[in-house]
Amino acid sequence: MPRTLLVIEDEPLLAQEIERHYRREHWRVVVARTLKDARRLLAEEGVSPLVVISDMSLPDGNALDLLDELGVGEGEWILLTGYGTVADSVRALRLGDFDFMEKPVDFSRLDLVVAGAARSARANRRLQDESMQAGQRYSPASFVGTSAAAQQVRELLGRLSTAPFRALIITGETGTGKGVAARILHHNGARRQGPLIEINCSALPKDLMESELFGHEAGSFTGAKGRRRGMLEQADGGTLFLDEIGEMPLDLQAKILKAIEEQTFRRVGGEHQLVVDVQLIAASNRDLAQAVRDGAFREDLYHRLSVFHLHLPPLRERIEDLDVLVPLFITEFNAKAGRNVTVVPAAVWDRLRAHHWSGNVRELRNVIERCVLFSHGEEFPLQWLQLEAASTVEPHVGPSGARHAAEGPVKEGNRISLPLDGSLGLEEMDRSIIVATLEHHRYNVAAAARALRTTRDTLRYRIKKYGITTSDD
Repeated sequence: MPRTLLVIEDEPLLAQEIERHYRREHWRVVVARTLKDARRLLAEEGVSPLVVISDMSLPDGNALDLLDELGVGEGEWILLTGYGTVADSVRALRLGDFDFMEKPVDFSRLDLVVAGAARSARANRRLQDESMQAGQRYSPASFVGTSAAAQQVRELLGRLSTAPFRALIITGETGTGKGVAARILHHNGARRQGPLIEINCSALPKDLMESELFGHEAGSFTGAKGRRRGMLEQADGGTLFLDEIGEMPLDLQAKILKAIEEQTFRRVGGEHQLVVDVQLIAASNRDLAQAVRDGAFREDLYHRLSVFHLHLPPLRERIEDLDVLVPLFITEFNAKAGRNVTVVPAAVWDRLRAHHWSGNVRELRNVIERCVLFSHGEEFPLQWLQLEAASTVEPHVGPSGARHAAEGPVKEGNRISLPLDGSLGLEEMDRSIIVATLEHHRYNVAAAARALRTTRDTLRYRIKKYGITTSDD
């Protein structure tokens, strides 16, 4: 499809010369003699120019009036003038036009300016398209469910998307969809044209978290070879999503509170205050009110975040939503894996509705993915649900040929044996290994972390994730 160039010029000879020149360059050129003609082409005939070349002064007004009406959405503008004033120049820059050019037109220079304007317009259109697609994908309706709880969450998401909030907290158990809710709020809010920067506070070592958030100057610490823009700076004009904010150290909580309140911060090792315009969405699966009482979370930050509070209910409290979620996930993984699962037996539904779903929607999604991948034919396979206790799993044949019931984890001295018959899922195996290691080292987290060849922070995160009680608790 040819590129469209709109020329708004009342001098017939100049308009014809520009038209002939850019037709030879394979542009689709549309010419308007007045602002009225230009409005008709844009509004009634659906002309969508990539670049607009317009005379500043036209018989029926100033081209800046039309530019002001259209905003920055209709291509990149190049204004031609024989005498433009300083006031016009300032107004044009405020409106966002691309460039000024004096008459008579130098076509070699005009070609360079038009090429640059076309590149800029393509980039802007691509960003607008991506933002529109993200808005469609993450509409409030993407929080799926027919239960009263799901409907209430959708209503709140719709109302919060239109609210100009500075900070907001999303709470709920692991796997309830806090990340999805944050994306819905960003892509449907006033900042949807800006960036969405996400950071998981539990996944970063504490000594690097400040640098990740605020950035650093060259030489501010060992290994800081150059200046680095932090997540807060990258989110300028958009949204910063801090997942698992309850894991953030107290000293950093004070700094992030200051950044929210004053919209200013300093890079690590920096001397100058930087100004940002950021909307903060925080999420946590912890009870932050209890964390405040325990001294593990700042009370002032908690109250600042809790002005707008969205709580996501666990799946077991909206179990009727399985009727919508299960077919949705089956369709998704049918498409990804080339399967054709269409029939869900009553026994499968009974098993799904009886399960506790401690991992919520994320756990359900993983279960459906496994079952669809291992399916043969149209029927959803019951055997790969793996939701019952180990004692109810079908017997398997051992090395001696004897049939016996599947066993759970067995600890033997400094070793642990895990069944590979499908009776335990990956997370259950992971939890069993951590519990056995902690027991072996008398719940010394540092010693257990060394034995598992991981960091203490990573092990503590998994201990919290699986709800393991240690001596510290």
